[in-house]
Formats: sequence, structure tokens, C-alpha cells
Amino acid sequence: MDLKPTYTHPEAKAYRAHGGPWDVPSLDVLITEAARTSNGTLLADDTTGTRLDGRHLESRVAALAGGLRAAGVKRGDVVAWQAPNWHEVVLLYRACWRLGAIAGPIHHLAGPTDVEGMLAVLEPTVWLPKEEVRGPSARLKTLGDCATPVTRSAARPSDLAAVLFTSGSTGGPKAALHTQRGFAYKAQVMARAHGLHLTDSVLMPAPLAHVSGLLNAVLLPGVVPICAHLMASWDPDTAIETIERERISFMIGPTTFFVSLMDARTFDTERVTSLRLVSSGGAGVTPAFVEEATRRLDCTVKRTYGSTEAPTVTTSMTNDPFERARDTDGRSTGAARLRVSDPETGRERPTGEPGELWLRGPELFVGYADREQTRAAIKNGWFRTGDLATVDEDGWVTIVGRIKDVIIRGGENIAAAEVEAVLERHPDIRHAVAVGYPDDRLGERVCAFVVANGSFDLAKCRAWFEEQGIARYKTPERVIELDELPLLAAGKADRGALRTRAAATP
Repeated sequence: MDLKPTYTHPEAKAYRAHGGPWDVPSLDVLITEAARTSNGTLLADDTTGTRLDGRHLESRVAALAGGLRAAGVKRGDVVAWQAPNWHEVVLLYRACWRLGAIAGPIHHLAGPTDVEGMLAVLEPTVWLPKEEVRGPSARLKTLGDCATPVTRSAARPSDLAAVLFTSGSTGGPKAALHTQRGFAYKAQVMARAHGLHLTDSVLMPAPLAHVSGLLNAVLLPGVVPICAHLMASWDPDTAIETIERERISFMIGPTTFFVSLMDARTFDTERVTSLRLVSSGGAGVTPAFVEEATRRLDCTVKRTYGSTEAPTVTTSMTNDPFERARDTDGRSTGAARLRVSDPETGRERPTGEPGELWLRGPELFVGYADREQTRAAIKNGWFRTGDLATVDEDGWVTIVGRIKDVIIRGGENIAAAEVEAVLERHPDIRHAVAVGYPDDRLGERVCAFVVANGSFDLAKCRAWFEEQGIARYKTPERVIELDELPLLAAGKADRGALRTRAAATP
């Protein structure tokens, strides 16, 4: 597939104007110039003990860019990889942006079936599975040993920077396209919104293949040269040790990280006194969570809202009242614009009434790789989020539900339709519905209701998903067998009733 933008922002000309949101250099130029102002470590990876300052990071990026160019990568080509939060992933992003190439990160937990589908969309010039990113015979090391490094950017701000995959309500992953200037703008806006300065440091357990990990551990530490400490896998005791040792001041992610952190055996407020800001988004970010986390972490805790298509479009600021940070998902950042619309007619709803949240702004993606998916998601220049929200007269946004049947487990978006399709491929399953049920640690877990020929229990379900090559986090953790599914008048499954039953089932 020839990856090109499939959506043009209506305000694109104004964005590009002098002093406009897109009056920015390419990502590589922006990050390289910022790094020159730092004298300390910019990237830390405890899995290898790697610590890179600005000079050594630049040297590694230049060498890898040279190796990729020697391997045939040109502007507009895709470099794809699958790896956890290793420092090599940051190098790959940066090297791609220097060449004007497109980064194609694949979630490190994606199963072989998912990977195959994503690669069919990306058609990468270079593909690096985990064992070729790091290991005794890793191809990345060979690429990084290039004798002709690339020290000057070949990119343009309009170049595509990355393809990020996200689950939609209609099944398999969607490929969201982002430009270098969109990312550069968003990073600068969020650095100001979070009040980041050179003495900050961030701990990042969220996957760098996600927009949250990419924005907060690659882009933000690029425009404000702070140290990014990467976690390849989440472990609360290790996180506490790292926060204490490295004086971590900033963390962002779903509530699951912070709930398990506070529940950890080794947790003590005195050990995390360096934290000054925690920002959390997704399912489970309630006023009660913000209250508890503020008290136990003894720092500013606030809510955010965003998506793969529109990264962090709302949050609260440093001087905003605590009650707003606790009770709402913030106000729009930068030039982002919001409206609440009737999901059926598209008409704008009166202030304070709930409806579907629509967005537009310079940080918005430039469409999906699939043009039909783009047409379905964009209406009159507005991105339809599928989320239900209210916006009060002062612009404070509160997400109140979801139109899309997406289950958010530990920060991972899982399309109910995708889970159902896998279930119904099993020869014994006649009908299946997947819903989320609340979980204090992960936000939601996946429950499958099935009508089956014979017994179909959790053990069979797990074995089937493994056989199909589906990621573990998408596999149902509860299976309930029914003689028939409850139906609405229109004949569709009553998902509301099933969610209620799943939540009530011990």
C-alpha cells in the first residue's frame, strides 16, 4: 500500500502560515536542536544499563540513519519493527525522521495474525522483528555500524512520521497516519501544558508503539530535553525503585499503573517524593482515583483525554482548580477545537448536554491508510471520536461513555467485534458477544458471552485464541455460556444487559 494522507485539514493553509501551529521545523531538526541544550542523560534503559546523553544519542541516531539509507530506505519508505520499550526503539524513530521515512511500530504483544495484517498495510522496506532489534545476531546492530552516518535531516515537516495502529469498533486494527509537523506541534503544546522543564524526568511503562508512549517518552523529551527512563515491562516494585533512585518527576498512563504502584508491597509515599505530576487517561480515571492518588503520591494528579488519532486534546493546567482536575477531563489544549454533536444527526448539542465528542485541530491525524475508514470517521472536517461527552460553558470536558464497543484493558484498546469474530470462528460457537467488565487494576477486562454446541469454557477459549495467534491481552478472561443472547427490539444483542451481568458475575 502506498501510504499517503487521506484527509486534509480544512484550516491547513492557516496552520502553515507564519506564526501558525504548523510553523515548525521537521521533527529531527527540532529534537536535535533541543538536545544541544542538555548536559545530562536523555535516554535510560535499565534492561541493558544503557544511558545516552545528547552527544552519544546523536551519534547513534546518525549511524542508524546511515545504515537504513544503505539498506535502501528513502523518504516516504516505511521502517517497521516489533519490540518492547528498549532504547533501540527511540533510535529507530529518530533515524526514520532524519531520513523522512515513516516509522511503523508494532505492539510488542501483538500475535502473529495481527502482525501479518499490519505488515500487509505497511509494506515496509525494512522489517525488524524482536530478535532483529536486539540479540546476538540482531540486524539493528549491523545497521548501526554504518560507516557513513547521516548527520543532516532529509525530512520535510509535511512528511508522514508514523503509522500507529488502533483498534476500532468494527474489527481489526486501523492504521492512523501522523505527520512530522503534527507531532512537532503537539509535543510543544503538551510541554507547555504539563509545565515541563529541564530538571524533569519521565518514567515510561506504556508501549512506545502507542501514541501515549511515543508522545511522552520520545516527543516530549525531544522538545524539552529531559531524561526518559524506559520500562520494558511494568513492575510496580521496580517502578518505585526507579522513581526513588532516578528522581522521576513525571508519569503518564492509564490508572492501572498507578493503582498497582500504590498497592505494591514496597510502596511508601516517602519513596516517591520526587513525583510532581501524574497524568492519567482512559477507563477508570474517576474523581475517587484522583483523590486517592493525589493523597498517597503527594503530587499533582490530573485527568487527560485523547486518542491515537488526536493525541491528548484535553487536560488541566498547573493553576487550574483541583476540583476541575479531579472531576473533569480538562479543557482543550492549544488550537484544538471541540463540539458535542447528536450521534445520529450530527447537529451540535446545547452546552452541557451529552453527545458525541467531535474534534478538529493541527494535532489531528491525516487519516487512516484505508480511505473508506477515513470517510466514516471524518464529517465536515470534524473527527468523530465515538465517545460521549459533556462540555460546560467554560469549556471543561467530561467523558461520560463510549458509543464504540471498545474495551480498554490496562490502556489497550480491544475491539469487541474483533474478539467476537475470533470466537465465532470456533466450530462449536454459534454466537458470541464480548463486553468489558470493570476491574480496579486494569480498568476493564474482557468477558465473552457465548451460545455454543456443547461446553465451551475458559480453558477452551484460551487455547483457541492461542491457536489463532491472537494477543494474550485480547483473550477473554471470563466466559459465560448462555442458551440464547438477550436481544433488543431491533434484534441486536442487548450489550447493556450483558455488561450489567458481566459486572455482577463474581
